Amino acid sequence: MLVLVAPGQGAQTPGFLTPWLELPGAADRVAAWSDAIGLDLAHYGTQADADAIRDTSVAQPLLVAAGILSAAALGDMATIAPGAVAGHSVGEITAAAFAGVLDDSAALTLVRRRGLAMADAAAITETGMSALLGGDPEVSVAHLEKLGLTPANVNGAGQIVAAGTLKQLAVLNDDKPEGVRKVVPLKVAGAFHTHHMAPAVDALAKAAADLSPADPKVTYVSNKDGRTVPTGTEVLERLVGQVANPVRWDLCMETFKELGATAIIEVSPGGTLVGLAKRALPGVKTLALKTPDDLDAARELIAEHSA
Repeated sequence: MLVLVAPGQGAQTPGFLTPWLELPGAADRVAAWSDAIGLDLAHYGTQADADAIRDTSVAQPLLVAAGILSAAALGDMATIAPGAVAGHSVGEITAAAFAGVLDDSAALTLVRRRGLAMADAAAITETGMSALLGGDPEVSVAHLEKLGLTPANVNGAGQIVAAGTLKQLAVLNDDKPEGVRKVVPLKVAGAFHTHHMAPAVDALAKAAADLSPADPKVTYVSNKDGRTVPTGTEVLERLVGQVANPVRWDLCMETFKELGATAIIEVSPGGTLVGLAKRALPGVKTLALKTPDDLDAARELIAEHSA
């Protein structure tokens, strides 16, 4: 059984969209999305530097656009035939598009509003996120709470992401939990999935009220608790609330295992989620769709493992 997953913020790198825009029709499609949301996705995906695409209001639409574009290069969802879809953080909106909960236009519109709202919330206080490598999750969570930090992403495979003020994160660098080898600052501009994002929830709820979600055509796995979600209305409600609540990717991977996953493809700019899967789901084949050069290998994996 194939699972199609979409990465979250921090996966973007300068120029990563360039090779995808060379595919037939891709540039026109991205140009139409850009006009619709008032953001030049092609510019930011090909010419902008790391600081420019670190901006939350830019990074999030860029990631969703890249995910939808790269998956489309494999064919429609009926062709790919995944047994389940999921996304990490903002990647949940990409996954909602894969599942048919939102059409591409609605997904880009929602993520644009999400990025702007979260950027506004992040501007209130100087905050950020850092990944903890190694250590025992229970020990790390207790230590983070002692420092006033939130375990905003519990990613499985021994990885937890802490979020809070820059002052709190500076303390963490000097006072790591027992067993943690390294603390790595992430390329994000705020403490996402924490109480610092509460103002963004209200703004996103208003944006979501204008949408008409359809029920998922493919099994949709939620970051909130790793559960599968049967209705479009609940998917949308979870997308709104998840902005200020921790991502439980560890529970998503447990669900992949329970569903019988045998392969995972991560859409562009892939790498992070398949890296976690390699450690947490031994025996499951993985592929990161980083550039169009990976399409043939992805099609082979689809032929072997899709429903």
